[in-house]
Amino acid sequence: MTKLTLGSHPYLLGFEQIERLLERNAKSGNEGYPPFNIEQTSDRGYRITLAVAGFREDDLSITVEDRQLVIRGRQAEECPDRVFLHRGIAARQFQRSFVLADGVDVAGATMENGLLHVDLERAEPEMAVQTIAIRRT
Repeated sequence: MTKLTLGSHPYLLGFEQIERLLERNAKSGNEGYPPFNIEQTSDRGYRITLAVAGFREDDLSITVEDRQLVIRGRQAEECPDRVFLHRGIAARQFQRSFVLADGVDVAGATMENGLLHVDLERAEPEMAVQTIAIRRT
């Protein structure tokens, strides 16, 4: 019995890219840090919010790489003479990845009270009917 994949289904032409995106997202290994929310803010707007307590704007980077939103955090080296009696605030580096659909772009990012907000917008869909002429051979 052969395995039928999304990209090889006879009625789904040109969707091989979606299968690759799903595989890449499954392999990204996003654990649970930092915690995040995803909310819909309008008909075409979304917001990803990450809890990044202890991180400054300079410690964070936001990039879009091959339709994948990548948010990285890395804090500067701490002063070695600090002595912690209890350390409950995570200070480790992280990387969070989110696959973006075609037509979804990053509108901006803000920091507020230890929360990083990344706003996304979906472009207005183009509704067009295309008529294909049939040539004689």
